[in-house]
Amino acid sequence: MNQQRLIEIETKIAYQEHTIQQLNDVVCSQQKQIEHLETICKHLIDRSKEFSEIAAKVNAGGDEKPPHY
Repeated sequence: MNQQRLIEIETKIAYQEHTIQQLNDVVCSQQKQIEHLETICKHLIDRSKEFSEIAAKVNAGGDEKPPHY
């Protein structure tokens, strides 16, 4: 194998390693963002359940006659 061919192969490997590192950085960033969004969704689901329970209690009391009747 000649010297020029070896240099070309090493250059390609270096570019590939750089690209792989960039892709890894993007994947790690996306994973952090996914975890953050999952946390937000969990909080929203919990709040929604709380509001549903409150609404159910309010609606349950809606059948009672007001005190002035």
